[in-house]
Amino acid sequence: MNTAALKQRVLSMALQAYQEKLFAGTSGNLSQYDPEQGIVAITPSSVPYEGMTADDIMVISLDGNILEGKHTPSSEWKMHTAVYKNRSDIYGVVHTHSPFATAFAAAHKVIPAALIEMIPFVGGDIPLAEFALPGTEDLGKKALRVLERRRACLLANHGVLAVGETVEKAHTYALYTEDAAKICCLAQGLGGVHAIPLEIQNEMRRKKGLEEE
Repeated sequence: MNTAALKQRVLSMALQAYQEKLFAGTSGNLSQYDPEQGIVAITPSSVPYEGMTADDIMVISLDGNILEGKHTPSSEWKMHTAVYKNRSDIYGVVHTHSPFATAFAAAHKVIPAALIEMIPFVGGDIPLAEFALPGTEDLGKKALRVLERRRACLLANHGVLAVGETVEKAHTYALYTEDAAKICCLAQGLGGVHAIPLEIQNEMRRKKGLEEE
């Protein structure tokens, strides 16, 4: 994929995430990795989404060298590249501060596997990664520890990290994470959340050809 197409792809998903309120202000970031060229197209730091164009999207190497763009890459570029360096099956990363999921992260609570769609889309519950300082590679590494069988996790006191084969798929998983968090919050007010029993979760995984737990 040429660089211009890669940047347009990242821009489109960033604007969609902003419209869906997965991002607010200039928070949140996403990227797409092209392993053939060894480049990452990533959202810039502190640029408002309302006026963002493809020219604002940054292109960097896995080591953070700026290859193209007039801004500073997202402050979380080290988290993104840590994922790409350690997972050869992931080419898209989305990091959000979406409110309901981030509330779980602030409370250090796992989002339980209470919805059937959580099994095929994100792998089950949404686990909590240990706290790490923002803007560090350690943040990505701690997230990877809980992402082995998941497509999304919570970053303690921070937000959500979703990963996928493409930035579009990672965005979908981030959206499902926020939706699941919102529903679980509402269910809690109705008397509590009932997670799907593990044996039923595993039966669903078998039918989808997923690894059992």
